Parts: sequence; structure tokens; C-alpha cells
Amino acid sequence: MTKITAEMVKALRQQTGQGMMDCKKALEEANGDIEAAIEILRKKGMAAAQRKAERETKEGLVAVHKEDGSAAMVEVVCETDFCARNDEFKTMVNKVAAVAARAEKDGEIPADEQIKNLVQECFNKIGENMRYSRGVKITAPIIGHYIHHTGKVGVLVGIEGEISPELLNDLCMHIAFADPMAIKPEDIPQDVIEYERNIAREQAEQSGKPPAVIDKIVEGKIKKFVASKALLEQPFVRDEKKKVKEVLGNAKIVAFARFQIG
Repeated sequence: MTKITAEMVKALRQQTGQGMMDCKKALEEANGDIEAAIEILRKKGMAAAQRKAERETKEGLVAVHKEDGSAAMVEVVCETDFCARNDEFKTMVNKVAAVAARAEKDGEIPADEQIKNLVQECFNKIGENMRYSRGVKITAPIIGHYIHHTGKVGVLVGIEGEISPELLNDLCMHIAFADPMAIKPEDIPQDVIEYERNIAREQAEQSGKPPAVIDKIVEGKIKKFVASKALLEQPFVRDEKKKVKEVLGNAKIVAFARFQIG
């Protein structure tokens, strides 16, 4: 009998979306033949994921789970809003957020085996294509979060220093609305700035102005772009006469994340 390796099980899982044990059993029954194993799963009504995995996932939910001094936010996507509103799906997304919150390190949270199994179990019940899209963990003395009533926009922010609950809530709402890219101007990726600079230059060159004037126009546009995407430089949503950095006082934003489905 052919030895069933972890690589074979992984390959079958990628093709069918089924659980590790189901794939292993099918491979054992098929004596290691992946195509035959797919047919075995099909006959058991378990390989629909092979077709469904090709369908787009434009809906889904964002969820946040807080632990002591930290929190995680996750995004799980699916095909339809009907699925996103399903209680089974909602419960699964909240469980995934709880798993992500127990990650050892801050920052981006990849899907581990537990997360994959939670999503797979939900798929088996609902039968609609779904996947863990992304997750992030933040540790800070103060954690704020916001989830839009649709569940499709979420914000997580970490703060050091003193901040009132009202201002923390307003800050989360601001991030949800203003969609900043980074905390400070210097944190914006250079490749993004260069991309915007090239677009600005192409637009300016169409005016027929002298090169020196074009350079000033381009740099002016880049300055405005950076200010619009750096959180601390944005006009505060509750008082646009002030920038975010002006309303924070002694509070410091150490990290933030914003997820939006689609």
C-alpha cells in the first residue's frame, strides 16, 4: 500500500477544501491516487469545495476579540450576504478572532491549523465558499475598537497615555471614516508615494507648464496626498479645524488597523 505523506494530504486539501482526516482517509482508500481520492470525496458529497472555491468571495464579516492588554481583529470572507448574516458564520468568525487573539506575537496573524479547521467546519455546514482573509493583533495599555453595524468595517487601535473613552471611540470612528494608511507621514510606504508622484507628474505635464513649475505642482500634490493618508495629519472627523495629532493631547497611537470587506 502506498504511504500517505503530509504533502499528499496537503495537496488534496488544497484541491477540495476538506479536512485533514477526511483527505487522509480518502487517500488511503484510493491507495495514494489523488484523482481517485477526489472522486471518493465527491461520492461522499464532500468535494463540492473544488468547484465552490472558484467562486468569488466579496462578502463576509470583521470581528474583534479582546484579551488582557491586547486584541485581535480578523476578516473572514464568503460569497453572499446571506451567508455573512448566518448565525453559524457569525459564531465561526468570533471564534476565529478569539484564536487570533491568543497569537504569541503582535502584527499580522496568518491562518493556523485551528483557524483553518474552524472555517472548514463552517463550510461543511453552510456549503458556501469562505476563507480566512487576514488578521492582526495589537498589544497596548489601552485598546479601542469599532465594528460598523453591518460587520463589514472594523477598526482596532492601541494607545499609550491618557485618553477619554469618548475620544477613543471618536478616534476609532475617525479611522473607519477617513481610512488612513499610516500613523505618520514617514510611515507611508515609499513605493506608494512614488506611484502617486508618477501619476501627479503625468497629469501636470499635460498642462504644458515649464519643468520647474511642474516639479512644484507635483510636490504640492504629494504633500497633500501624504497628509490625507497619515492619521496624525488628517483633519479630525469631529472637528475638522483640528488635526488628529492636536486632539490627542498626551495620548500616543502605537498601532492601528482598519479592515473593510470588499
